[in-house]
This record gives sequence, structure tokens and C-alpha cells, in this order.
Amino acid sequence: MKILVTGAKGFVGKNLCAQLKNIRDGKARNYGVTVSEIFEYDLDSTPAELDAWCAAADFVFNLAGVNRPQNQEEFMAGNFGFASTLLDTLKKHGNRCPVMLSSSQQASLAGRFGNSEYGRSKKAGEDLFLKYGDDTGARVLVYRFLNLFGKWCRPNYNSAVATFCNAVANDLPYTVNDPSVELELLYIDDLVDEMIAALKGKEHRCEFDGLGVFPMADGRYCYVPTTHHATLGEIVNLLDSFAAQPKTLMIPDIPAGSFAKKLYSTYLSYLPKDKVAFPLTMKVDERGSFTELVHTHGAGQVSINISKPGVTKGQHWHNTKFEQFIVVKGHGLIQQRNLNDPDGKVLEWEVSGDHIQAVHMLPGYTHNIINLSDTEELVTVMYCNEVFNPDKPDTYFEPVK
Repeated sequence: MKILVTGAKGFVGKNLCAQLKNIRDGKARNYGVTVSEIFEYDLDSTPAELDAWCAAADFVFNLAGVNRPQNQEEFMAGNFGFASTLLDTLKKHGNRCPVMLSSSQQASLAGRFGNSEYGRSKKAGEDLFLKYGDDTGARVLVYRFLNLFGKWCRPNYNSAVATFCNAVANDLPYTVNDPSVELELLYIDDLVDEMIAALKGKEHRCEFDGLGVFPMADGRYCYVPTTHHATLGEIVNLLDSFAAQPKTLMIPDIPAGSFAKKLYSTYLSYLPKDKVAFPLTMKVDERGSFTELVHTHGAGQVSINISKPGVTKGQHWHNTKFEQFIVVKGHGLIQQRNLNDPDGKVLEWEVSGDHIQAVHMLPGYTHNIINLSDTEELVTVMYCNEVFNPDKPDTYFEPVK
């Protein structure tokens, strides 16, 4: 399939083209669609290129448009005018391939958008595309985009999320006039997934009533079913917690598919080089070192432990706390003993970075880890189900033997 993407250098265009290239190059095989060529049209493209690509395309994504012109008149020329040129060129070549139009919720001309020149230009483009579909029989897909966010979105332009992410990541000032304002937000990867579904004829159809979306199998319009609602206050509070992570080590609550997870990925994409890497606190003594790597709100912490040759560490037990020891380098011995075993039986596991395994440290069992090497350090990844609390350590010294 040959794909024409107009506005290919814009926020949506960059993300869409990147994934289309993954599909074309065999790096993304889970979409069930074949892409052979991608024609990337933008401001630096020529009319001749547009003409040739319109003749060859099997699907057109029209993402080109104007949303920050010097004067209001440019809205109609940039949004309606180019749409008209694109459709006329397809007609010229008798190409009735499917065409997608990126519109905006402002095209509803409802509520606060009632006097939007941008909205009027988008609505004119929608009507033009729908009429084109009626006249030619081509499959037309008109999407009204919401507040978009994700990697590569330009800050201080038309995305509040991008502006806030960039400001917090780079310690820049920003203003939230009303933290209670709620936005309906669309994540770029969810949009790209929907657009690739549209390539396969599996778009989600709907009708609109003002800003309301009404799913309908034979609807004239299309929509992305996965969106998120968040207030400006919630967004900046989450961003502040993300920014604190290098100090607190606390990984935010980011459940699969959640807005927080998508916002965290977006925030990270704005980090400057000097914040991409950050130091961790190593607790060093004559035995080696111990370094906490990450904390979580409900699932404990992960640490890295380094034992010098011949060193024994641990020799303690816990009531409730449990751990996993995973040796990733070196050669060691893990020992455990149930404090209530009258025979004092010691359980042993020989461990090595050459054969990685996880060993549970059992509650009520005193345990240790011994570096068996005379020359090599023993490196162990340690998971604990609790973040260490110095006021309630639940750790009691007791030699295994």
C-alpha cells in the first residue's frame, strides 16, 4: 500500500510517518497491514510531487493545515484551500482511494467555539470532503481532533500539555490561570493506532451533536475511542511528581493505559540532556555497597548490592517484609534458616551470574548472602516488597549459623 501523508512534518505527521515506516520496514508486525511507500508532503514539497503522489496513492492522510496564522483570513486559505487542491488533484487522476481529514472539535462551532474563524475553516474543509465522498464514492474519514499530547509536540504553540511538560522538565516558568479547567485529551499513540486501523477499513464511525460524540456504524464522521479527562491542576500536579522522581526515587502510579502513564512518557521526552542521567546514593563500607534504585507507592523497592570478595551480608530476618535476591554477576551462596526450626536446618542455594535465578527471602527466616569468590565482586539485584522505613525497619540481626 502506498500512503500519502500531507503535513508530514507536523506533530501528528511525524508520529504517523514514524510508525508507518516501522510497518514498511518490518519492525512493527502487529498491525496486519502492508506499507510499501510513504509519500511525505509538507511546505517544502513541490506541486509536481503532490501531483505524482496523488496519482499513485492508495490512501491519503490529510494532516496539512493552518492553526496559528498571521491573520484570520489565512485560516480559510490554509485549511479549506489546500483541501480543495488535494481533492481536485485526486479527481484529476481518477484516484478514488480513501482520504482522511484531520479536523478539530472547533469545527462543531458549539459553545466557546461558536465564533471561531479556525473552526469555520475546518468545518468548510469537512463539508468539502464529505461532498467529495458523495460525488466520487471514495471512502472519506473526517476526524475531529481533541487536545493532543505526546512526544514531539511543539510547546508554547497550541498544546497546553506540551507547554507544561517542557516548562517543568526545563525549570521554566509557567502559569495556570484556572486549575479547575478540565480538558479532554487524546494521546498521540492512540491516535496513530486509530489511523492505522483506518488503513484496514476498521475506523470508528460516529455522528456529532455539538461536542458530543455518538458512535454509529454508518456515521459520516470518525473518532478515536480512547480519550482522557484531566484538569489543568491535575496535570501540573502529576508533572511536579514526575520531576521529583530523581530525588524521591518514587516511580509514579502509572497503570497500563492510564493518562498518568502517557503523560509520564510525554514528560520524559522533554528532558534536557543534563537531566536524563541522575546520581544515586551509594552506601559504601568495607564490605561493598548498597544502592536503592527505585521506589514504588504500593510494590516496594529495587536495589543493587555489591559484595566484595569473601564478604557475607545479611544475617537478619523480617516479620512481614519479603525480598528476592537475583545475582547477576559473580559466584555466591544464599543461606536461610527458619527461626522456629528446632533442628536449625540451613537451606542453601549456590548462585551465579552465569545462571541467573531469583531466590525468595522468606519471612521468619534469617538469611545471608556470601561472596564465594576470592577475586570477583558479587553483584545482586534485590527486590523488597516495602520501601525501607527507618522508623519501622522490620529487620532483626540473627546469624544464619
